[in-house]
Amino acid sequence: MSNLTPFEREIAELIIESLNLEDIEPAEIEADAALFGDGLGLDSIDALELSMALAANYGVKLKSDNPENKDIFSSLRHLAEFVQANKH
Repeated sequence: MSNLTPFEREIAELIIESLNLEDIEPAEIEADAALFGDGLGLDSIDALELSMALAANYGVKLKSDNPENKDIFSSLRHLAEFVQANKH
């Protein structure tokens, strides 16, 4: 288990809540582990739902054609850093 910053924990809680991941706790999501594939196992539908939750909670707009999406969604840490830098 990793040490999450308070904001990373907040984003982890949002991931769990918005995707109904009932069997996982925020502290179980490692900050640098992959969110998709072998990591947390999210898929493209999860990315869409998570994007909508981020927009609703933080005013962050993520476009599906953004070439940086792969990096933004690569880990909890990258996602939290992006949201922190772009929230309204």
